[in-house]
Amino acid sequence: MRVLLSTYGTRGDVEPLVALAVRLQALGVEVRMCAPPDEEFAERLAGLGIQLVPVGPPVRALMRGTSLPSAAELSRYRTEMVGTQFDVFPAAADGCDALVAAGLAQIAARSVAEAAGIRYVYVSYSAVNLPSPHHAPPPRPGWPEPEVNDNRTLWELDAHNVNAQFSEALNGHRASIGLPPVENVRDHVFTDRPWLAADPVLGPWRETPGIDVIQTGAWTLPDERPLPADLVTFLDAGSPPVYVGFGSMRPSPDIARKAIEAIRTQGRRVLVSRGWADLDLVDDRDDCFAIGEVNQQRLFGRVAAVVHHGGAGTTMTAARAGVPQVVVALRLADNPYWAGRVADLDIGAALDVPDPTVESLSVAFKRALAPETRARAEALGTRIRTDGAAVAASMLLDTLR
Repeated sequence: MRVLLSTYGTRGDVEPLVALAVRLQALGVEVRMCAPPDEEFAERLAGLGIQLVPVGPPVRALMRGTSLPSAAELSRYRTEMVGTQFDVFPAAADGCDALVAAGLAQIAARSVAEAAGIRYVYVSYSAVNLPSPHHAPPPRPGWPEPEVNDNRTLWELDAHNVNAQFSEALNGHRASIGLPPVENVRDHVFTDRPWLAADPVLGPWRETPGIDVIQTGAWTLPDERPLPADLVTFLDAGSPPVYVGFGSMRPSPDIARKAIEAIRTQGRRVLVSRGWADLDLVDDRDDCFAIGEVNQQRLFGRVAAVVHHGGAGTTMTAARAGVPQVVVALRLADNPYWAGRVADLDIGAALDVPDPTVESLSVAFKRALAPETRARAEALGTRIRTDGAAVAASMLLDTLR
């Protein structure tokens, strides 16, 4: 049995599918993955024996600036990606029994699966990405944000925007392979029975008529890598530090300086994760330490709080570790949603501006570092599930059998 997995994005988009791939392999399934051709993804998949089918340009190159590409550039990238997917996916899906696609950008996936006569599953990593009157659509880069407040209207406008971007390209390719046109591109990609790979405590789905969401739990793998020796030395040398990291995102240029200053006002040490933005220390004082890629599962259990951008993976890892969070939410994708969940669960603080002041950060840190916040975070951590990828792998195998 063979399954094709597909996504396009940063590490937070790729890693959940890696977790599913490993669980499928353990059940005897052969796995291929369509993903960006970035070197780190290629090495990651090769180390696990997963065949990489590269699709599109390297993501790190697209994220290299201090801001996202312009609306016109994003529109061009999106249209070009549809053509690329129709060029690459058919051969990648050859001999496969199912295609699992993650993210709205996988415009061609369902059509390719339909033409091949194989099972298609769409998965989202956050409830906010799926249509519901209980929440508004997530911010989509390059598209205007409507000035209305009714969630149903916002989702209707969202469908209109997706159609405007993709309808002509998708239906042109579908016609070329003998498939009928699609009226609602977004709902076509999502299907009426999508999977939600998010923890039901941390990011629950609220029942919504017309869409039968299957929530499996978040797709993660245990990380057994040891922490670097110099990092362990720093951790052992004093009280637990506050972790500051924004992963593959590029926050405001001086966020590291502001965060360090605000954390120091709380009498805490600081751990700065460089990430794709290459954050660094502001001076050579011994209360701060900079790190590269490390095992967050092991590290977060040793920090006082985690400051991050609101990515699904980081939010989940910090929650499992039972550590308070401060989310500096970038207006991008599901980042504001996860910031809101941290605030709603009262396991930290959320800042809804991408460039907070030292003063607002100080207030957020004071709240997150309070003993009662830590107690709530620790209690929540005991309720987080760790079997989501295994559940999903078993479900997929059952449907194929």
